Amino acid sequence: MHLPASARSALNFVKRHPWLLTTAVLFLIVTAILGTLASRSLERLDARIQEVFDGPKWSIPARVYARPLELYQGLSITMQDTIAELTSLGYQQQAIDGPGQFNPVGNRLSIQTRGFRFADGAEKGASLVVQWQNNAITEMRDANGNDVPIARLEPVLIGRISPAQSEDRLLVSLDQLPPGLIDALLAVEDPKFYQHPGISIRGIARAVWVNLKEWRFAQGGSTLTQQLIKNLFLTRERSLKRKLTEWPMALILERRYDKDQILQAFANEVFFAQDRSRAIHGFGLASYYFFNKPVQELKTHQFALLVGLLKGPSYYSPIRHPNRATQRRNLVLRIMQRAGLLDEAAATAAQAQPLGISRQADIQQQPAYLDLVREQLTRDYSTEDLHKNGLSIFTNFDPAVQRALEQSLDEAYDHIAMENGLDQQQLQALEAAAIISKANTGEVVALLGGREARYAGFNRALDAARPIGSLMKPFVYLTALLQPQNYSLVTPVDDSAIFLDQPDGSIWAPANFTGISHGQVPLITALTQSYNQAAVNTGLTLGVERISALLTRLNPSITPGELPSLLLGALDLSVVDTAELYQTLASSGFTTPLRVIREIQAVDGTLLQRYPLGGKQTIDQATMHILNYALQNVMRQGTGRRAYRYLDPSLAVAGKSGTSNDQRDSWFAGYSGDYASVVWMGNDDNTPTELTGSRGALEVWSRTFQKISTTGLRFNAPPSVEYAAVHPDTGVRVDEGCRGSRRLPFHRDHVPPIEARALLESRCR
Repeated sequence: MHLPASARSALNFVKRHPWLLTTAVLFLIVTAILGTLASRSLERLDARIQEVFDGPKWSIPARVYARPLELYQGLSITMQDTIAELTSLGYQQQAIDGPGQFNPVGNRLSIQTRGFRFADGAEKGASLVVQWQNNAITEMRDANGNDVPIARLEPVLIGRISPAQSEDRLLVSLDQLPPGLIDALLAVEDPKFYQHPGISIRGIARAVWVNLKEWRFAQGGSTLTQQLIKNLFLTRERSLKRKLTEWPMALILERRYDKDQILQAFANEVFFAQDRSRAIHGFGLASYYFFNKPVQELKTHQFALLVGLLKGPSYYSPIRHPNRATQRRNLVLRIMQRAGLLDEAAATAAQAQPLGISRQADIQQQPAYLDLVREQLTRDYSTEDLHKNGLSIFTNFDPAVQRALEQSLDEAYDHIAMENGLDQQQLQALEAAAIISKANTGEVVALLGGREARYAGFNRALDAARPIGSLMKPFVYLTALLQPQNYSLVTPVDDSAIFLDQPDGSIWAPANFTGISHGQVPLITALTQSYNQAAVNTGLTLGVERISALLTRLNPSITPGELPSLLLGALDLSVVDTAELYQTLASSGFTTPLRVIREIQAVDGTLLQRYPLGGKQTIDQATMHILNYALQNVMRQGTGRRAYRYLDPSLAVAGKSGTSNDQRDSWFAGYSGDYASVVWMGNDDNTPTELTGSRGALEVWSRTFQKISTTGLRFNAPPSVEYAAVHPDTGVRVDEGCRGSRRLPFHRDHVPPIEARALLESRCR
């Protein structure tokens, strides 16, 4: 740029008399302070600075964590699943020389844990050696060879709850930063930080000189204190007006607060990158964003890159401009060497390192599960609390179970396409949703809101209500079994054709899936084979209003109608609402609300709220034992038997398939001794899928339980239940030794009597 002749003359004069520039700068600063005094009092600026600096400086999004993985002798977990969890936490596989590392050798895994601040106390980092045999931990020792009874890894971060447009940061204290980082920062950005009063006369003079030479505002001469003032209180505008406000505010800040407080605020405020709508601020979050590890674990070449980024986060981005970033990092390392922070060998070795960007990210994003977390949180916390106060939310989410569910879904899609002859268009349109909870407690451990698990769009598990089809039938028969004086598993029910007049003059004539009627059949057979006509006839005899009331009793959030079509599942429910119903069956009659959150911490680690387990006995144990026997029979001999193509034959499970009209919805709900799950498959446009519950959703369910479930249902009969031998076709009580007899559970006071000997003998032939 060509300077005017007068400007060139002024520059030459300054070169011959440099003291004049310093004098001019001092005059400018004094003028700025006096101007500030004239326009608004320093007291007002002082009050503003104190208000921001003494209070919460930033809006900190709530952080949502999975359950912590607890390792102990006897735990059934594969070594591969443990390594997968460590990897998702950002642990590095290498010869161990610090925290956040692991090293597998054969069936032994060495781990250096990081430690974590839980609500019940801090878990210190530890050196562990864990031994496996047959997919279970057989031994766990520390570095000195002592037995370790239990070790708790830090939980995986699965998401944040923040506004759509937001700054994000992970607050760190100075003592959490790796040795050398602060020295490098000061060497590059502000070598006289601990000597100046907030502004640097020499720096300002240098900036004025550069700006005069270039005849534009090219350099600001800012100290770290001034940069912090600009970021917290002012705009990014490059102008003399902003500088004239910035200088006195920097002096006030330094008078009010000590250097380390200012430095810590700077370390948490500084901007590093833009991740879509999320702005990455502070060294704590930048370390995860670029290297997928806590800032404490950064090596010299890694924190040198972060320091180098401050000059221009976009221009030197290691993601978009790795060559520029490498050059800038190496310049920082040379500055550190000149400042005596590194010797030549260490600087040369650090410069030879690759950038090492590892953007697996600190969030293992689970948008569907986060929707469920938000739903529960909004009952107790305001939007402002969730977006600004830095809450830590600990959930029951289990990454290992989620991985198994997602993998099973992918496998099932391939199998379903091949087995049912679906073309590519049909397969792409087929959507899915699923939920998995602990069978006894209702703790939700995994959730799928759609086929694409990481897609933060429409959550079909929570927001899509679809007809549940034959998933209704267990509740029809549960209503019957609650009347033991009238119904047992061998009570004949009518599977004959039925014709009902409708208000519009039409006739409703439900038919069985095969189109065949079976007449009088035992209740257990009607449920096992999912006969439609038997369910409708039984439900009408009981009263639709009674079945509707039972559903509301098990899940108060639903209010079914009382039309006969309810008996065949003409009830639109979400996957989550359906899981609430089946949770009572899985927990042996305890109505247990689905539980997502364990506890909530404040930003300082204080426990704010704990969500304890809850539930009440809604269905008596005897009736639940009998129904669960029947639902196990569904899995062994009925519509769920295809599950045992994957499950261990010794694993006792209970469940029911469901298919809505025209095969538009494919459902399966079932449970083992440790987990309960509901799976749905269908098309978003509600067109037929050509899949029944057994040939669609059951495929996902059974593959998942093959991977996650190790505990079968326990069929220890309560004292109020008695087993008796009956004829399998007629349901007549027979002698225990009768050929072909079957032992079934009954309410103790309603066991059928043994018939006369002559009749008994005829029944046994």
